[in-house]
Amino acid sequence: MAHVRFNASDRSYTALIKKDIHRMVSNAGLEVKRVDEVDIIVAEITSNLLKYAKEGELLALIGEETGNKYLELIAIDKGPGMADPARMLEDGISTSGTLGQGLGAIKRLADTCEIYSLKGWGTILLARIYQKPPPYKKPPKFTFRGLVVAKPGETVSGDGWQLQQDHLRIRVMVADGLGHGPEAQKAVQTAGQAFLQSDAWTPAEIIRQLHLDVKRTRGLVATILTLDLQSKAVQVCGVGNISCKVYGGAQSKGLISYNGIIGMNIPGTMKDHQFFVAEGQQYIILCSDGIRSQWEIIRYPGILKYDPSVLAAAIYKDFARQTDDMSVVVGKLN
Repeated sequence: MAHVRFNASDRSYTALIKKDIHRMVSNAGLEVKRVDEVDIIVAEITSNLLKYAKEGELLALIGEETGNKYLELIAIDKGPGMADPARMLEDGISTSGTLGQGLGAIKRLADTCEIYSLKGWGTILLARIYQKPPPYKKPPKFTFRGLVVAKPGETVSGDGWQLQQDHLRIRVMVADGLGHGPEAQKAVQTAGQAFLQSDAWTPAEIIRQLHLDVKRTRGLVATILTLDLQSKAVQVCGVGNISCKVYGGAQSKGLISYNGIIGMNIPGTMKDHQFFVAEGQQYIILCSDGIRSQWEIIRYPGILKYDPSVLAAAIYKDFARQTDDMSVVVGKLN
């Protein structure tokens, strides 16, 4: 699943953004009332980006959770930021003399709405609008969210990620096809299908299966992790330059991948990194090489209280190379 990126820094793009996102949700089968609400949300987001933002962009994705389709919108800017973003979600609050109903309208109409902002850094707004309003349920112990954006000028992404879960385990793959464009996308899609069909339990075994299945493509690099829901054991193995960092409390560590290209040449012997989910919050962040590696969570005070997509967007905002496909996947393990 890749996000569609829209340049929201110029008023001339506004009508096109509204039209394209309207088409996305209509084609996804959202009912007319929900589509109309999406139109209002997009209008308010683009209006705010034009009024207050610097270098604003809007990412849009059609996703699905347990059969319930949704639109995810992530607005990112490098503007002045907000001193109190939670207060700005209240109706009647404005810094520009307007009625102050824009962010409040987004909060009312969206099923999920979060704003993360730092003074002098900018703002990230996350909104999700579901086909059917999701029933309230206790937050899951394990949540994975991803952000995938194609290289500027490309219509498809050669990066991708897959998530598979049952009552025993969670399996996640983050992959980057060699190069970019349709052939790189084909390699990742082939690997994704093989990943979903694999009956292997460990990441190293899954990679060996993928290696055989993608030989007729141009190849890819990938990191795979599995999480046993009973023992809370996490196993990780990667081939190529997908970075993987694990954060727990005040500590962090990076996991080293093997050299090679899946589909061309992989090591004859591969072992999985294994660790156990600790008490309290723990995060696993995986990035393709379209994201520079110097990022650290400490740059974003308070961000761990937010949806994992907000952290993914912050890393993308500050460290995307913009010369390749870009992907960030964040796993939050409570």
